[in-house]
Amino acid sequence: MTTAHELHTTGLREHLAPALRALGLTGRQRAFVLPDDTHRLLVELVERPAADRVAFTFGLRVVRRAGGADGAGGADGAGGGDAARGGGTDGERPGPDAGGGVEVWRARIGEVLPVGEDVWWEVLPGPRWRLPLDDAVAAVRDYGLPELRRRAAADLSPTAGPYLSPAELEDVNAALLTASVARVQRAELADGALLLTGAWTRGDGVARTVLAGAAQGFLSAGDERFRTVRCLDTLGRELWAFGPTHP
Repeated sequence: MTTAHELHTTGLREHLAPALRALGLTGRQRAFVLPDDTHRLLVELVERPAADRVAFTFGLRVVRRAGGADGAGGADGAGGGDAARGGGTDGERPGPDAGGGVEVWRARIGEVLPVGEDVWWEVLPGPRWRLPLDDAVAAVRDYGLPELRRRAAADLSPTAGPYLSPAELEDVNAALLTASVARVQRAELADGALLLTGAWTRGDGVARTVLAGAAQGFLSAGDERFRTVRCLDTLGRELWAFGPTHP
């Protein structure tokens, strides 16, 4: 009988890695990079082995390039070596990237998913053993890659970046929780606007009403760096805008 460990290895080699490469990533089974002119956008497998199974998730990293280094170096060359040999296991930092550069952001993929917390997948024997692999690929496609691109773009803009830390958002999120509205995952500045991101949908009237009140609170602070507050879903699609020209 095929064990969970054997299925995990087969699944990475024959399903997960080819599916990630089909999304435009290059690299080996455990370390991949998305081509970009200014940054290395890294997707690195993190494994948590147990006696009878192996759980896995992904680490995401944005590294600003130094001297026009080849972006594939972090995955195909020396930079992916530690992860490819298992160095990406839980609690261990992947090895340095070939070509150097400055790391500007890193997170586990669960942090950019709607759940906002660590997410692990497991490949287990049975007729549906490929479903966790498909779900993991979908998470990279729909959330991981858009977030990597967004973080790289923000790093190039001097007016973009974090506005409030997660701790500073606690009061706002407490008010949202009272109204049973999903929390604000990020509050960042870009192009003269304060961008609030969360797991909201356009048809949620309660969320719109509560967020309109939160937006007015931000606008009343008189911060000259933004004149509008825009609410985005977790895929970066704009839902609502509030400000002088947005009732």
